[in-house]
Amino acid sequence: MIRVMVVDDEKLLRAGIRSILEAEPDIEVPVACEGVRAVELAVAHRPDVVLLDIRMPEVDGLSVLGSLLALPEPPVVAMLTTFSGDEHIAPALRAGAAGFLVKDTVPDELASAVRVLAAGGTILSPAVADSVIDGYLRAGGVGAPPARLASLTERERAVLTLLARGKSNAEIGAALLMGAATAKDHVSAILAKLGAANRVQAAVLAHHHGLVRLDGEPGGKPDAAGPA
Repeated sequence: MIRVMVVDDEKLLRAGIRSILEAEPDIEVPVACEGVRAVELAVAHRPDVVLLDIRMPEVDGLSVLGSLLALPEPPVVAMLTTFSGDEHIAPALRAGAAGFLVKDTVPDELASAVRVLAAGGTILSPAVADSVIDGYLRAGGVGAPPARLASLTERERAVLTLLARGKSNAEIGAALLMGAATAKDHVSAILAKLGAANRVQAAVLAHHHGLVRLDGEPGGKPDAAGPA
């Protein structure tokens, strides 16, 4: 079972998300709480995935994100937001958020997103993708100049494209006929070459440079051709 924790100061929203996820046979929500209790209850319940409101009145969502990721065995944390222009999105990306979802995500997509996150993939809701990309780059995020993209091998570019589509290491390995451990090694090499701190940052750069479209399909001609 995938253990999910929902953190939002709106009781109705917490209850709605919890109800949607607990209707799935492979997902349970042992705790749903307001922001001030998030870290305490995460330690007690040890969720695999946390869905965390990016804006809360009593506590800063970014501070909660940092505290959760600083735990000895941190959960995967995806941020919930109500609108695409939220200025907190880029700081959350830099802080290590594994994905971004709008609160009105349809039930099937919400459950699918949780499964992707639990498997080690990334989530970048199309509704917020433009804001994530633009805000991150404007705020001084890694621009990945063409020379860095050109340093990727053909195999690494294929891995990056799948990573940007939210695939986990296991899914990348299955698609490219390699083991999950090998896929993980490729992802580590890609992050190092692009100067990206995590998978979401690498996904943002792939979108920005046209390797994959916001709908998840392969992009057009990329900014730079990589070696074979």
